[in-house]
Amino acid sequence: MTGLVVCAVVLVAASAYGVIHRQRNGRVRVRGRDGGKRLGAAELGEELGERATLVQFSSAFCAPCRATRRLLGEVAGMVPGVTHVEIDAEDHLDLVRALDILKTPTVLVLDADGRVVRRATGQPRKADVIAALGEAV
Repeated sequence: MTGLVVCAVVLVAASAYGVIHRQRNGRVRVRGRDGGKRLGAAELGEELGERATLVQFSSAFCAPCRATRRLLGEVAGMVPGVTHVEIDAEDHLDLVRALDILKTPTVLVLDADGRVVRRATGQPRKADVIAALGEAV
């Protein structure tokens, strides 16, 4: 009987974790620790966009990174003045540590001055990225 109760508790806890993880994955949100952080052309290896920049941290064997690359490229093509920059996380470990990037893909939305205004970990939704761009401008 005790084993059955333990099994039920573990299943409920795992299900709750899965639901919470799924809701948070890919959400574009503000993080208090991002306040004041700026990136420029020197760190990115490319120029900032006139209105905003979408910075994607990826890794070689990340399947969601490929889908995120397509999505962000599409959004950057739709919205004038927005640039998409992809950074290989393995090649830029100092930047990954400085920005507290814990998983790939991670997308940072920068305003025209290079300040981090939003962040998404996991594959973001198109509507969320477009809404975040509205706040970056």
